[in-house]
Amino acid sequence: MFRVGSAGLRTRPLRAFLSALGIAIGIAAMTAVVGISASSRAELDRTLAALGTNLLTVAPGNTIFGGNATLPDESVAMIGRIGPVTEVAATGTVPDVQVFRSDRIPPEQTGGLVVQAAHLDLPRTVGAALADGTWLNAATARYPAVVLGATAAQRLGISTAGVQVYLGRRWFTVVGILRPVPLAPELDASALVGWPAAQAYLGFDGHPTTVYTRTEDDAVEDVQAVLGATANPQAPNEVKVSRPSDALAARQATNRAFTGLLLGLGAVALLVGGVGVANTMVISVLERRGEIGLRRSLGATRGQIRVQFLAESLLLSALGGVGGVLLGTAVTGAYARTQHWSTVVPLWALLGGIGATLVIGAVAGLYPAIRAARLAPTEALAAP
Repeated sequence: MFRVGSAGLRTRPLRAFLSALGIAIGIAAMTAVVGISASSRAELDRTLAALGTNLLTVAPGNTIFGGNATLPDESVAMIGRIGPVTEVAATGTVPDVQVFRSDRIPPEQTGGLVVQAAHLDLPRTVGAALADGTWLNAATARYPAVVLGATAAQRLGISTAGVQVYLGRRWFTVVGILRPVPLAPELDASALVGWPAAQAYLGFDGHPTTVYTRTEDDAVEDVQAVLGATANPQAPNEVKVSRPSDALAARQATNRAFTGLLLGLGAVALLVGGVGVANTMVISVLERRGEIGLRRSLGATRGQIRVQFLAESLLLSALGGVGGVLLGTAVTGAYARTQHWSTVVPLWALLGGIGATLVIGAVAGLYPAIRAARLAPTEALAAP
């Protein structure tokens, strides 16, 4: 039956290829969408596993009159006394201070960069890593030394430590450059100086603007509930507490929504391919009425004729399905490689893609197969 069913495909290879191509495009689209989405989620899960979901941030909110609130100077120390808290570090925005590559650049061209004072244990707390140079230490934190975030270094055109930048109307030496910080992206566009240096050279008032807190994994919700009152006991309603990993989880949920939309588009393409297969099979029945009549006159039953054309439709769809799965997997691998992800294509997507093509092939070939089986031998042989 396989040999007889494939005979019609072998005698019309171009038509068979074009019909299978429609199926392949739909399956490839669906496989690639699922694969890229799964690879993205796997990378996000790996990032969260490496960085942890136990990071909480504390920032000043607004006063009851709508003004900007501030955190007390002692808020960092008070947060550090919470039992389950394992790490705590803070940054403080230095207002009206910009960083430039040269002292010849107009002051209004800030490039969207901010200058922040930073605690020495900030990288360990937020999971930051250095791309070049070193982080601030007890000595450099007191002198004109700066560590640039990844975006800040890129905008300033700096790729290695050891150069100088014009910061707060004086020259600071770049001692390090950070890699992008997924859980604290606000650091990427920052120039980070030591807390004592910011107070001595830049007029920093010492108030923290963001406090980063690491807690024990099983106590995140409990710590989050008391952080506001701990950071500012007199006005806990003026404190904003957030969990950066929630933003990444929200991005993952958004990706799922887009995945659903793209899967719908792939299903439409698959439906169009199925219509193409049905059209090919109907035309094949009309063109091969003489063959059908000859087989019937030689003793072939209606069931055998029906199974022959149904098998041909299934083979045509299966060829498109297998080709689409291979093409979709290749597209997923190529895209994942450009993003430096590991390639993940769920097994259910591969099996589901091939299964969907078989269902479409059966549905598309059912009517042509029944029509071919109903042809009487004398009518089929008499057909031109």
